[in-house]
Amino acid sequence: MNARAKRRASAIRGEAPAGSAAPSTRTVVELAGFRRRLASLLYESLLLLGVLALTFMVPYLILGVAFEVAPPGWLAWVHVFLVLGAYFVWYWRRGGQTLAMQTWRLKLVSAADGHRLSVGRCWLRYALAWPSVLGFGIGLLWALIDRDRQFLHDRLVGSRVVLLPVAPRK
Repeated sequence: MNARAKRRASAIRGEAPAGSAAPSTRTVVELAGFRRRLASLLYESLLLLGVLALTFMVPYLILGVAFEVAPPGWLAWVHVFLVLGAYFVWYWRRGGQTLAMQTWRLKLVSAADGHRLSVGRCWLRYALAWPSVLGFGIGLLWALIDRDRQFLHDRLVGSRVVLLPVAPRK
């Protein structure tokens, strides 16, 4: 681990800078890299196609075919927003990881103490991720200039995406 990675890991643990007298007993974690988070984001988008097919397309097809009803477009966007929000918030609160994050060994934690985010902060992170991604990816590109390489919505909410250690083989 290089010096920069050690400083970032130290900051996540909440330790004082090197040379101070207060030792910490917290687990050492490393902030997840930009490429790994982007790969996870790409994989997540593929998984979300399945989530939306089940929770969005099927009900709308049933409404259209059986009842010949087409809900207005704004309602469809609200539906997508709420369904995806429920998916993300449920996984983030459950264990700090969505399915894609589990694959890439990433975990969402609070920047302050390394614990799970509250439901409100999960919803805020989710809501802020929309303009971060849809605004020409500016919130994602923010990570290129951020001192900890965090996305803009993570910086605003006070969350971090950390890299979990490799599990030992049995």
